[in-house]
Amino acid sequence: MYNAAGQLNRDQLIQRFAPLVKRIACHLMARLPASVQVDDLIQNGMIGLLDAIGRFESGLGAQFEVYAAQRVRGAMLDGLRENDWLPRSLRRSCRRIETAIAELEQANGRAPSEAELAEALDMTLADYQKMLHEARGHQLVYLEDLVAEGGDDFLERHLVDEAADPSQLVEDENLRQVLVRAIEQLPERERLTMALYYEQDLNLREIGAVLGVTESRVCQLHSQAVMRLRARLFSGEAVTRKAGGRRG
Repeated sequence: MYNAAGQLNRDQLIQRFAPLVKRIACHLMARLPASVQVDDLIQNGMIGLLDAIGRFESGLGAQFEVYAAQRVRGAMLDGLRENDWLPRSLRRSCRRIETAIAELEQANGRAPSEAELAEALDMTLADYQKMLHEARGHQLVYLEDLVAEGGDDFLERHLVDEAADPSQLVEDENLRQVLVRAIEQLPERERLTMALYYEQDLNLREIGAVLGVTESRVCQLHSQAVMRLRARLFSGEAVTRKAGGRRG
């Protein structure tokens, strides 16, 4: 994959990793509404691939495919954010759910059930589950919550910046440990859903077959699991935000 000058061969890399871009796009589509076009994701992903080729340096201790996958996925997410495809009303609803999760966990010392969350939000269980399904993809837009203020992602900070701030590395490790504990505390079916999707790379239909539920139900379980994780990671901010709203 290198030319005579010892540089990455751009054309060969594009040809070799174009299928990777398509695979990542299809994987993301499983969590996005039908209004999002896979071709748009692929187009943004190819921009990310070109960016990865331009940025990657040999000898950094990471395979190019790992680095490229991160850049491709990031470019797709950036495209989604720029298009602002998620209605603001739905974003507010998702924040309400996260706040309710945080408050009920603090009050009861355990993960709240769907019925408890629906009651806390003054909704029927059916309406709450419908909201979960409509929230499909919400978590993708807010991944910037987990990156540095400068916008660099975790992988880039560790592989590209040789002068990375040690205190930042400690914060990243602490965040990872909190996230691991939060995943371990998810209800069993939600934890299994996350494992099958992120570790086994199963699609929603395949996960539904394993769990014995519909694809729509898998969407609900996935959305709720992500909101539980976000509530756990940012619970202080969520509760404070709601308290401030009540004062106003």
